[in-house]
Amino acid sequence: MTMPRANFDWMLKDLADGVPGVQQVVVLSADGLRIARYGGDPDAADRIAAACAGLQSLAGAVATEIATGDGRMRVVIIEIQGGYFYMMEAGPNAYLAVLANAVAEPGMMSNRMRDLVARIGSHLTSPPRRNGQTV
Repeated sequence: MTMPRANFDWMLKDLADGVPGVQQVVVLSADGLRIARYGGDPDAADRIAAACAGLQSLAGAVATEIATGDGRMRVVIIEIQGGYFYMMEAGPNAYLAVLANAVAEPGMMSNRMRDLVARIGSHLTSPPRRNGQTV
């Protein structure tokens, strides 16, 4: 089932409007393709999605080192000069990423992202691809 684009955009806007300081929200596939975005420009969203593919791979590799874990990355928070970057697993083969300025409160952001994923996580998915084709 595919969620209508307008509804999807509204939900991303709701996340952005609900936390002060959000600059861009991106939904991406595990292989780094942008699925949807809110805020910022499309080229920046594409760059963020591509970078997230590598970041989720690295986070997953680290996650396998935790003996009691399941080896899956759940959330990554990076504090950078002037703001924060957040990435969260959003469904099978899909991730939710947010760029925010220093005004954003990390706890609030994580909670709002989790709420969004819980409400629409089954719609934030990307089918696996092989050789550039959907499997």
